[in-house]
Amino acid sequence: MNRLKLISGHLSPGGSAAPLPDLRSFDCGCAAPSPGDEVVVVHGRRTAIGKAKKGSFKDTTPDELLSAVMTAVLKDVGLSPDQLGDVCVGNVLQPGAGALMARVAHFLSGFPEKVPVYTVNRQCSSGLQALLNIAGSIRSGSIQLGLACGVESMSLRSMGDPGDLSSGLSANAKARDCLIPMGVTSENVAERFGVSRRQQDSFALDSQIKAARARDSGRFDREIVPVSVTVRDESGRERRLEVRTDEGIRAGTTLEDLARLRPAFKPDGTTTAGNSSQVSDGAAAVLLGRRAAVEELGLPVLGVLRGSAVVGVPPDLMGVGPALAIPAALQQAGLKVNDIDVFEINEAFASQVCVCVCELSLGGAIALGHPLGCTGARQVVTLLNELRRRGRRAFGVVSMCIGTGMGAAAVFEFPGP
Repeated sequence: MNRLKLISGHLSPGGSAAPLPDLRSFDCGCAAPSPGDEVVVVHGRRTAIGKAKKGSFKDTTPDELLSAVMTAVLKDVGLSPDQLGDVCVGNVLQPGAGALMARVAHFLSGFPEKVPVYTVNRQCSSGLQALLNIAGSIRSGSIQLGLACGVESMSLRSMGDPGDLSSGLSANAKARDCLIPMGVTSENVAERFGVSRRQQDSFALDSQIKAARARDSGRFDREIVPVSVTVRDESGRERRLEVRTDEGIRAGTTLEDLARLRPAFKPDGTTTAGNSSQVSDGAAAVLLGRRAAVEELGLPVLGVLRGSAVVGVPPDLMGVGPALAIPAALQQAGLKVNDIDVFEINEAFASQVCVCVCELSLGGAIALGHPLGCTGARQVVTLLNELRRRGRRAFGVVSMCIGTGMGAAAVFEFPGP
């Protein structure tokens, strides 16, 4: 909380330590639900995370990646797709947030036409937003079961086109700041909060070490769906592969290696390719339901959604979003930081994670990669599997910063074996 007060002081007018005004969170506006009405996570799977442009998924379309996880989640628990009330898919780079792509994946997965599907784009939190949307539909009574997904192919689609915008944005400072490249916002955070290059490199090294340790010990195996793909080399020759391992982890990384990298966004900056998230390809899916319906069907309960929040922050400092979203989500859940066993924070840039949190359970996007629309759903899958691995009742938080100046967080409980 001292860190939060410090950040609030930096972001408040005049530098005072007063809390930021207008801290907005998703709130159902009602009393706590009865146990039977709780939103629970039944199961989740993800693909391995591939290196964009040069990894094993570089020639694989997002509908194929999405279909792999959609199919696997339902097959694992023996649920027929016609029992789903809705499907929501987070995506950032596909046209129309991937609305057509998602429906194609839906049919490739053998889902019947009567089951609806839609997409959502809240940039880096799109996969988590898909989950919160499905949770909202369950809470409202509109559906009993739903599938929340996220997918991105950064090999086949690139960032950069801002779309059609008013020329008048140049006269509005906040609107203009929405166009600042993410890497430059990382530099802004590092400068504003005094995060050194060595701190960022040390954090990046720690991320690589943790991710390699988790991979080598098999901690990711349970959540990854093996995907068979065709990969083409530069001459056009094709070969078949089964992808089951995250490709971005660099186990042999050293501080000396990281120190040799040049700044990527400013000549005298501190943000490099080594202490930033990787561009990646991947997909994840999470099955949710109303507890009473889940138990009636004899499905397992992997986790319970206890709270969530989305907040706004200055666009030029978008990386601090988790530092404000996490306390808001914890307040909704009636928990404190010390109650949380695992924080799964997306590592967009080491600078922003150093400001937001000091310890992570597993390596994040610096080591694993950050397929934009997939990440939020992937984090939930990883978090709940880690809580289950610990074998006791536990709480966890997922959170990420969001381009144009936002942060999102969600709190989950693993109820125990």
